[in-house]
Amino acid sequence: MKKLLKSSLLALASLALLTGANAKTLENGVLKIATEGTYSPYSYHDKNDALTGYDVEVAREVAKKLNLKAEFIEAPWDAMLAAFDAGKADIVFNQVSITDERKKKYDYTAPYTVAYAALVTHKDNNEIKSFEDLKGKKSAHSATSNWAGIAQKYGAQIVTVDGFSKGVELIISRRADATINDSVTFYDYINQRPNAPLKIAASGSEPIYSAAIVKKGNEELVNDVNKALGELKSEGKLKEISVKYFGKDISE
Repeated sequence: MKKLLKSSLLALASLALLTGANAKTLENGVLKIATEGTYSPYSYHDKNDALTGYDVEVAREVAKKLNLKAEFIEAPWDAMLAAFDAGKADIVFNQVSITDERKKKYDYTAPYTVAYAALVTHKDNNEIKSFEDLKGKKSAHSATSNWAGIAQKYGAQIVTVDGFSKGVELIISRRADATINDSVTFYDYINQRPNAPLKIAASGSEPIYSAAIVKKGNEELVNDVNKALGELKSEGKLKEISVKYFGKDISE
């Protein structure tokens, strides 16, 4: 009797956790996740060409909590969001910074990353020493990224690229003056390319929170993902994944 009661409670708990996913996702048993796949160390391909990274692992663990199969849809930032807007994915896990502007269009889950802005320039650039020095300078970014918004706020001219790696390539070739991203991404890039002529010219002091996004009004899916993230946090899994990629906990 006790075993039957326990099984029934587990079944009810699983059903409750799945309630928020949309009908198509439930029907197929799949959680379609949009991500870049070129944004190390968050979402990228390893030496065996397997998709991995902090966001990818967090997304997989969330899908597992929801008893759904994780299916990833990869594209550069702007194309990724366009695909999500077109209904090609249920959720985006790709370091989407929480902004008031995006809140008008999407619903956010609870944040799972806390980061700080880093202003990156060529190592020989002595003109840019602060964010204020970006005025009139060329800053390379994905068009709709939060980092582009920060650069514009300081008066920079945005040079559109597909992601951080493409942005720093323009800096190295002196076709752009700067880019902004989080310091973790910069140090990961330098770790892989120690001779890259780049530096952090200035660092932000305000924390920037990132979360997954879902379609506006899908409160059930937000609640289910938040429950899964909460469990991963209390179990120490979020910290474990974070330490694996960064050597420290960036989840809070």
